[in-house]
Amino acid sequence: MSATLDDIDALASRIPDGVKVALPPDYSGCAMAAVRALIKRGARDLHLIGVPSVGFQGDMLIGAGCVATVETAAVTIGEYGAAPRFTAAIKAGTVRMIDGTCPAIHAGLQAAEKGIPFMPVRGIVGSDLLEQRDDWMVGSDPFGGEDGPLVLVKAITPDVTLIHAPLADRHGNAWIGVRREMMVMAHAAKTTLVTFDKLYDGDLLADAEMAAGTIPALYLGALAEAANGAWPVGLFGAYPADDDHLRRYMEMARTDEGFQSYLDAYVLDRKAAE
Repeated sequence: MSATLDDIDALASRIPDGVKVALPPDYSGCAMAAVRALIKRGARDLHLIGVPSVGFQGDMLIGAGCVATVETAAVTIGEYGAAPRFTAAIKAGTVRMIDGTCPAIHAGLQAAEKGIPFMPVRGIVGSDLLEQRDDWMVGSDPFGGEDGPLVLVKAITPDVTLIHAPLADRHGNAWIGVRREMMVMAHAAKTTLVTFDKLYDGDLLADAEMAAGTIPALYLGALAEAANGAWPVGLFGAYPADDDHLRRYMEMARTDEGFQSYLDAYVLDRKAAE
């Protein structure tokens, strides 16, 4: 597999400081092994784009001081509650927040995917978000077929999309199944980096049952094998979230000292896989 890297650290090194990184939500394909590698490296000034939201991985990166800007519809760890390190950073003013909506995030990526400057969206009209976003404009349907105004959402082009997939093959293709947001993310980004759980024996694009859910190698910059690489948030169709660990994180990350203890135990000394 010529496009695959053996080393997670080498994959993470392809994400320079200061770039825009698109991340999927916790219920999709989170490259947690690569996120831990970014934290260990001491990544800085990242611009995170949550598609359309970001959870555990974003909170960890923010708490570790890796993030300057967050652009997303929400930062949440779902049923576990508000993201503690994100909340602390917002209160302290240490990260810049660019508020979006789920449809707007998807529309901006779709515009980049199609190579066009913007995508029209209807539902934001009347929202105070329009007062905060100088990269959104209100316009009208030039064909006269729509009643009322439209919001023109500027294309969102991530420098890097970072995802985790259940499978990849020796040709450099990655299977993401029904998680189509990751396909759009890969199309929209300048490059896409993928960690994956297992190596598929064959060509994913030649398998009629797998091809529709496969991102072709031409969209992927590099891949790295990482068994259980989405832990602790889980991976669709493969393994569930580690409930006990997520609750432990939420408790420890309530304070600066507790979060540092979490990093010491599960990231910095490579005990995260235990």
